[in-house]
Amino acid sequence: MSIRHLDRLLRPASVALVGASDRPGSLGQIVLRNLKAAGFAGSLWAVNQRHDSVDGRPAWRDVASLPAAPDLAVICTPAATVPQLVAELGRKGTRAAVVISAGLKQASEPGGPTWEQAMLAAARPHLLRILGPNCIGLQVPGLGLNASFAPGAALAGSLAFVSQSGALATAMQDWARGRGIGFSHCISLGDSADVDFGDLLDWLGSEGGTRAILLYAESVKAARKFMSAARAASRNKPIIVVKAGRAPDGARAAASHTGALAGSDEVFDAAARRAGLLRVDTLEELFDAAETLARARSAPGERLAIVTNGGGAGVLAADALALAGGTLAVLAAPTLAALDQVLPPTWSRGNPVDIIGDAPVARYVDAMRVLLQAGEVDGVLFLHAPTALVPALDIAQACLPLAREATRPVLTGWLGGPAVEQARLACAQAGLPAYETPERAVRAWLQLVTHARNQRQLLEIPPATLPELGCDRAAAQVLIGEARRDGREWLDERESKALLQAYGIPVVATRAVAEASEAVRAAQEIGFPVALKILSPQILHKTDVGGVALGLRTPDEVRAAAGRMLEQVARLRPDASIRGFTVQAMAERPGARELILGLTCDPVFGPVLLCGTGGVEVELHRRHAVALPPLNAALARDLLARSGVQPLLRAWRSRPAADEAAVVDALLRLSQLACDLAGLAELDINPLLADGQGVLALDARVRLHAAGTQPVPLAIRPYPQELESRLLVGGQELQLRPIRPEDGERLQDFYAQASPADLRLRFFQSRREVPLSELARFSQIDYDREMAFVALPAADAQGRQPFVGEVRAVCDPDNEVAEFAIQVASGWQGRGLGRLLLARLVEHLRERGTRELVGECLPENTAMAGLARASGWTVRPVRGVVEMRLALDQTASVSR
Repeated sequence: MSIRHLDRLLRPASVALVGASDRPGSLGQIVLRNLKAAGFAGSLWAVNQRHDSVDGRPAWRDVASLPAAPDLAVICTPAATVPQLVAELGRKGTRAAVVISAGLKQASEPGGPTWEQAMLAAARPHLLRILGPNCIGLQVPGLGLNASFAPGAALAGSLAFVSQSGALATAMQDWARGRGIGFSHCISLGDSADVDFGDLLDWLGSEGGTRAILLYAESVKAARKFMSAARAASRNKPIIVVKAGRAPDGARAAASHTGALAGSDEVFDAAARRAGLLRVDTLEELFDAAETLARARSAPGERLAIVTNGGGAGVLAADALALAGGTLAVLAAPTLAALDQVLPPTWSRGNPVDIIGDAPVARYVDAMRVLLQAGEVDGVLFLHAPTALVPALDIAQACLPLAREATRPVLTGWLGGPAVEQARLACAQAGLPAYETPERAVRAWLQLVTHARNQRQLLEIPPATLPELGCDRAAAQVLIGEARRDGREWLDERESKALLQAYGIPVVATRAVAEASEAVRAAQEIGFPVALKILSPQILHKTDVGGVALGLRTPDEVRAAAGRMLEQVARLRPDASIRGFTVQAMAERPGARELILGLTCDPVFGPVLLCGTGGVEVELHRRHAVALPPLNAALARDLLARSGVQPLLRAWRSRPAADEAAVVDALLRLSQLACDLAGLAELDINPLLADGQGVLALDARVRLHAAGTQPVPLAIRPYPQELESRLLVGGQELQLRPIRPEDGERLQDFYAQASPADLRLRFFQSRREVPLSELARFSQIDYDREMAFVALPAADAQGRQPFVGEVRAVCDPDNEVAEFAIQVASGWQGRGLGRLLLARLVEHLRERGTRELVGECLPENTAMAGLARASGWTVRPVRGVVEMRLALDQTASVSR
């Protein structure tokens, strides 16, 4: 990921158009016309190798003859000329280019590199950033920059739009222009040879003129880069994405149930949710969502109250909400009583709240006030159909003060045309979302709810208790190594269950045997009744070929079942190599639920976890959900809830509840397995029995990546356990490790125990406590771009293990500069802990190639400034603070 030189691309002071032309209809003529018409205030130079002037303005024959190095070059010449032009621009000093030219995927010569590869090679020595090729270009309306061949200029505004489709980008601009919607940036990615979604999310996420980012995506190339940038940007502003390809073009061939169920579009949904993005289905919803999220307050929950002067409108809204899986608020008795006091006896006495068509202005206001004070209501949808009794504008003006002061979101729906147009306009001018139909208003509410739910995942502080999983990674790797040495892609059933056992997932007792007589002996040792299954690397779904016999209670039954099984398999699968049988204890657990847990590898986002209802018909009912590892307990419970399994685990009639905590634990163990073992391609646990006794895996299938293939890495970097170490401070040993998402409560206690003076030195302002949103941000870090080391003593008699120090650094996307912060508990100050913490951070940043570490402290923080000076840092006062800098590629370091 890199934002290097993106300021030259997106905020240039000068532009050169290479391939400028005055030939009507040519690409160079259209782009030049757009550049001139947009009113760009900087220098604009035309480059044309044949003419001294183009369209009445001077032209230069080549890049070298330009009067200065342009910040941005726009290239409209044939594909074969692009690599040489990029090299010339780099030598001139240009650091960004928009390559509109198409055809660069073609080879420059038979068997040689493509023009695109040659272009990137020419750009690399100069760190010249390239947008495109094969793109429409870009527009920055606020700068008067239209470096594109779009048919018109976008209006200036505060929405950034980034599209992988040029045609869609121009259609979107035209659609938005007709509705008065403006943009801070309109960017066509084209082939994304260099600049991609991740780069632009990093830059736009901190760009002050952009309040929301809209994406049209067809594919994601670098998943970890995309996820890292999206998670960072979505903490700052809404990001809404439309992704093509929701409807699959055909079932993907997969050997496991998990592989068949976890489609790529479903995986993208999981990635968007994990990154805090909002995914919508249509371009209209894209803009609706941008306006809604920018105008409405965040939804604290999912319960919606509907107030309307027309029963029909309320019913339509309630129907739309129910069909989309939304939640209609159930009004409590005090709320109903309060509404009785302000509404006529004929009101609906329920939700939707029908205040009757003859309602005067005061009735609207009174009903709204009651609902906004109701604890069981998370948001209010106000619907109005025009009547001849009260002008709609009067109602809007009376209700707007209430809506603006409300602590929860208020959405309005003004149904009709000219009679309500002024009311709708008044709401829009006041920053209140306004919609034309009940269905559209409900859809907007659900967008708010979904976005808030995704954001809560980003800000949630998981429980402090981290389960000790006790996984045996070494044993698992031995199993995989044996299969690799044998040239096998699949683990047999015994090996698959041994793999699960290594990660602490309970499995039914299983023996692998070569022939029927051994199966009989194994059954006698295990104890009847048993299950007998065929053992063959070619037969994955054993029931399809009669390869499973259940409930065998005597040696004769085992022997007979083995004979029938061999006969039937030989007839149905004569190609299969039979290695014998597996014998299992029958798990007689009446009332147990059958689940499926699985792991598959998405070609873009890497390992993906699946949870759902299991059994032989697992692919028919499709009640399941997927998530990206790594999971913590909160994310595991969320996956369980989304899968539709959670209600099935509850007590029902005579069947007691299943142990939900055991299912969550199994998900955490499967997540750890996915993080530890990159060689796994697919894994099924089906069925996983769940009841009051816990969970038990009856069957498991595991496939390895083919030898020689490079597995797709995890989209989100997991906790780096390899960075854990020990420190000795004044004779006392401390654990030093990276911070974990589960450390939010510990971090809260750490800050709560600090003195006001220490908090001021740490945060540069007086504060009594650190907000939960900051605690979540500080504990749920992105290990790909930041690091926080925490020091902990041994647990005390009550099992408490508080933080006694922390040091953290956030790297820029280019890994050029990292900014650090440090704090040591009061009782540990002056004992050398701060020096050791900073030394470990410096060591880590050097290992990851960061070039410079910087920080600031208040002038009165003489201890920090003194430590930096003594350790070879450059320390100087700058604008009221003390700046500290350490070049990490030199020998200066903090002494250990």
